[in-house]
Amino acid sequence: MIATLLLTLSLTFADSTQAHYAQQNADALRHMLAESDTRAESLMARYRLYPLTEDTDVIDDIPEELGPDASARELALLSGLWAYRAGETNFFMAMRYGRRSMSRLEEAEERDPDEPFVLLVKGQSLMFRPEIAGKDVAAAVDVFRALIESLDHHPDCGISRIEARSWLWLAMKENGQTREADELRTELLAENPPPLYDQFLADPPSV
Repeated sequence: MIATLLLTLSLTFADSTQAHYAQQNADALRHMLAESDTRAESLMARYRLYPLTEDTDVIDDIPEELGPDASARELALLSGLWAYRAGETNFFMAMRYGRRSMSRLEEAEERDPDEPFVLLVKGQSLMFRPEIAGKDVAAAVDVFRALIESLDHHPDCGISRIEARSWLWLAMKENGQTREADELRTELLAENPPPLYDQFLADPPSV
């Protein structure tokens, strides 16, 4: 508990959620969600917590949309949360939730197409959306490359470089760029990645 508190105090909220996510510390993320003071913090904590727990209570009460004051980051996070919900329901509701996710992502891109979370969620969306909805793994490769470049200008955004590079690895792998993907995976493993990314590289999600 003391280590968790010190970590949270020493980093921005976004970077703290990333650190706990990378260490697969769902309890710390639950605490951060409970203590979140703003809409942006709540969305961030939910976005990081749900993949670790698949607890639908985390995403059951998310809003359909945000007001005109919403930032690109907030909209991108909400898009990601609706994508999570689309993956947990029946076919017809998945279509509705998927459209909602894509609408929020389009709004986010209009606000700031270079915001790191816009790029992260866009790349993930391009990989996991159905073929009929525009799945494009090759485009995801380019988006994740852009994300890595954007991190030079957003050092405290809550996305680690190893996270961005791990997603790039998966996109290249799925795009048939086998040699480049294998080289990147070797580099990532040599860096002794945190538990979540070590597991990601060993057993990535199905695309």
